[in-house]
Amino acid sequence: MDDTTKKEIQSAAFERLINHLREKKEVQNIDLMNLAGFCRNCLSKWYREEADKIGIEISDPEARQHVYGMSYEEWKEKYQK
Repeated sequence: MDDTTKKEIQSAAFERLINHLREKKEVQNIDLMNLAGFCRNCLSKWYREEADKIGIEISDPEARQHVYGMSYEEWKEKYQK
């Protein structure tokens, strides 16, 4: 498998994970941290850090918007327990 194909597959899998977490709003970040050692905020941080590695600046709020599908403040208000 060439590197481009590998990255396309990894990107698609990452987007599926994000969409899955967007649908499972009842799963709290603390639950994810306790069970898996990462949460939505970790994903957004990793997303931002990987963008930075290739010279693309993404703010924390922008990265969280990508992962949460809405602003972090809106998600906390609606879904955080």
